Amino acid sequence: MLSAAKISLGLALAAVVSASALAAAAIPAYVTTAVANPARPDADRQRDEARKPAEVIAFAGLKPGQSIADLIPGTGYYSRIFSGVVGAKGRVYGFYPAELKNFIKQPLPADGQKPLPGFDNVTAVVAPVNAFAAPAKLDMVWISDNYHDLHDPFFAPADLAKVNAAVFSALKSGGVYLVLDHAAEAGSGLRDTNTRHRIDEASVKTEVEAAGFKLVGESEALKNPADTHLVAIFDPSIRGHTDQFVLKFRKP
Repeated sequence: MLSAAKISLGLALAAVVSASALAAAAIPAYVTTAVANPARPDADRQRDEARKPAEVIAFAGLKPGQSIADLIPGTGYYSRIFSGVVGAKGRVYGFYPAELKNFIKQPLPADGQKPLPGFDNVTAVVAPVNAFAAPAKLDMVWISDNYHDLHDPFFAPADLAKVNAAVFSALKSGGVYLVLDHAAEAGSGLRDTNTRHRIDEASVKTEVEAAGFKLVGESEALKNPADTHLVAIFDPSIRGHTDQFVLKFRKP
């Protein structure tokens, strides 16, 4: 006969296994396939363990056939995965703010160009960030690790009130605005955006909701309690492993 302690341990282990199974089941096959795409660069794939793209994209709810704008796509890490998720009937718009040309070394793609070879449903859109828009109404707008930058002098004349209003206008009714960024100390507001390159998630919520969005979800997939929030995101002690919040807003 099993002891009460052994029964409790068994139930606890079963609960862990069940939770893991549910988490795996919550990631649709089309997301898993997009992340596993061998056409993605090795440099991207090496970042997957830390960035957990499957979990975050599944949380966001991106689906095949949808249209998404990747706001400040950088090297295209997420754009390539989005390309596989939305498939041939979907569209990915990499929105490159014109202001980037003032402080990045590589030239911006031309407006309307296909910037990522082999990912033909990705199209570049180049315009001032305050005039954010896309060629068609969007199901989702995604900004990762760059929302805080739009508050900083090097991105002038970016104005988050205008940017968020433009995002709201570009989305379909029911569309999602996904904001992922490096967490700052609670209550710090915008203090650290230009120094530690972090932002207080409460400030993001306030700003985005002021544009008419409703906060409908928060993911802890990229939480790191070991991050003290006291150093810049580029500090070797934390680089690539910062505590990050993931906020899902919806246009009513």
